[in-house]
Amino acid sequence: MTHIVAGNVAPGFSLKAVDNKEYSLNSLMERGPVVAAFFKISCPVCQFTFPFLERLHKRYGGEDATFIGVSQDDARATAKFAKEYGITFPILIDDEDGYVVSNAYGLTNVPTIFLIDSEGVVKISSMGFDKKDLEKIAAELSERKKISLAPLFRPDEVIPSNKPG
Repeated sequence: MTHIVAGNVAPGFSLKAVDNKEYSLNSLMERGPVVAAFFKISCPVCQFTFPFLERLHKRYGGEDATFIGVSQDDARATAKFAKEYGITFPILIDDEDGYVVSNAYGLTNVPTIFLIDSEGVVKISSMGFDKKDLEKIAAELSERKKISLAPLFRPDEVIPSNKPG
């Protein structure tokens, strides 16, 4: 569970990415909504979910919507995870000082994914892999970007409706 649910204000944070660049939620929100996905590299459901987040990022990310991963592992192992799963959006590291950001969000499971609007309000809070929640994120971002909604899942893929984290 998380104590941050849809309608709550997302706690602000500033973390370094695997490339040592600093990212702050407040500055990212100035450009538009933020999809923040918390994970551990050893989590099988995270490994399953992240390629779909990359698809969302490729379709809906960019100048006016930001995708970030928030890893609970060290930078070296996290960089390897990102490469292995083809992740091109920034991955931030939350293991330096005892998971300060993960704890601020009240996380007990990963993956946990938040869609945070440009005002800092959580629009979607999703734990584990949830097909409907990922489709809702796609719908929100396509509406914001005024582009057509593309199917996230291909007809030839057998995807469960959810997997607990």
